[in-house]
Amino acid sequence: MTPGFAETKSPPKVFGWVEEGQIQPENISVKIKLDTGALTSSMDAKDLERFEKDNQRWVRFNVEVKDSMTGKMTNSSFERKVVRNVKVRGAGGAEQRPVVMMKICIGSRMYDEEFSLKDRGKMNYPVLIGRSTLARIGAVDASRTFTVEPKCDTP
Repeated sequence: MTPGFAETKSPPKVFGWVEEGQIQPENISVKIKLDTGALTSSMDAKDLERFEKDNQRWVRFNVEVKDSMTGKMTNSSFERKVVRNVKVRGAGGAEQRPVVMMKICIGSRMYDEEFSLKDRGKMNYPVLIGRSTLARIGAVDASRTFTVEPKCDTP
C-alpha cells in the first residue's frame, strides 16, 4: 500500500428484505425473504419422502411455486442427499427437518447453500434465506425490496 493512500474497499452489498431469486439449475424464479430471524435457510417442499440410496440418507420432494417472472405455477421434483437434520422449535412444538444443499441465484451470484425442507403451505415467500447464508451475501435493509434481478449463468 502506498503511504498516504487509504486502501479502498467496495462497500458491502445491501439487499432488500424481499428479493427476486432463482432456484438452479431449473431457473425457477421465486420471491425470497431475507430472514434475519432464522439461522438456517428454508425452502417450502411438498410431498417430502425420505429414502436410502447408496447407504446414505436422501429425500425426494417437490417445489411448487408461482414463477415470479411468468406468473405460472411451477412444480419441480428434486432428489437430494440429506446433509443433516435440524431441530426446529415453533409454536406447534419441535420437529426434525432434513437439510439439503440447493443452488440459488441472488443478484449476479450463485450460492450453494443448506436449506431445511418443510411443507409450509401456501406461503408468500417459499424461500427464506437465514443468517448463516446472509453472512456471505450482504446486509439487509428492511425498508427496501427487489433491489437486484437474478442474473447468473446457468450451471
